Amino acid sequence: MIDRLRGTAVWRFVAVLLAFALVFSLAACATEEEPIDEPVAEEEPVETTDLILASTTSTQDSGLFDVLIPAFEEAHPEYKVNVIAKGTGEALELGQNKDADVLLVHAKAKEEAFVADGYGTERRDVMYNDFIIVGPAADPAGIKGTSTAAEALARLSAAGGTFVSRGDESGTHTAEKNLWTKAAITPAGDWYVSAGKGMGDCLTMASEMGGYTLTDRATYLNMEDALELEIVVEGDTALFNQYGVIPVTDATNMEGAQAFAEWITSDEGQAIIAGYGVEEFGQPLFFPNAE
Repeated sequence: MIDRLRGTAVWRFVAVLLAFALVFSLAACATEEEPIDEPVAEEEPVETTDLILASTTSTQDSGLFDVLIPAFEEAHPEYKVNVIAKGTGEALELGQNKDADVLLVHAKAKEEAFVADGYGTERRDVMYNDFIIVGPAADPAGIKGTSTAAEALARLSAAGGTFVSRGDESGTHTAEKNLWTKAAITPAGDWYVSAGKGMGDCLTMASEMGGYTLTDRATYLNMEDALELEIVVEGDTALFNQYGVIPVTDATNMEGAQAFAEWITSDEGQAIIAGYGVEEFGQPLFFPNAE
């Protein structure tokens, strides 16, 4: 009798253990078959504000902005840059009227006066290249080989060779007027064409008219294949072409203007400038010189 009771108890104990084992097994299967999905945190989109950059036509026509602006926006996704490409004179006027937040221009004396008059918070050197005089390969005015740009323009004036001027108070036009002053000449007559256009348009006009023009080297190299123009005068120290950046005082987007000025003069911005043009043209089109 006792043995029978003991046997019954043992079987009951075994049955309980099997029941527990079955429960845990089912629970494990359920866990494997139905994993609990963890909620995925979504990145909130970055809210962007517009940043108005007034700059020269040369920085746009040279193609520099095609690499510079995307790099800045990647580093600062909170800003969307809108470029207004004008001559330096018009760009400074946009800044004076607070229709732009930051300027990238190339007429240093005018830029320093702009800041001194309170329209800009500061001015920083960014980069430089040089101006060149380009003309037909045949060089009908015979200016190739002259020792200075002023001498070349004096010879061109005497020969009555067609010269296409920007005529727009841009940095390039300002440099051109300084050269005429050095040559002690006031250009006038049918041979002197005041276009009132950007650098790319002036190069096209000079090419079509078989004339000469003063241009920054970067824009010329970027358009060279489409032009019937060659470099005829270069290397004069008077042809040095410095660019500067200026945040506009009390601009609509002051934070963005300051961020752009700091970025373009930073190691990152300067490295992009230094590399632009090297692969395509075998030489940089601009030389960074921010301090």
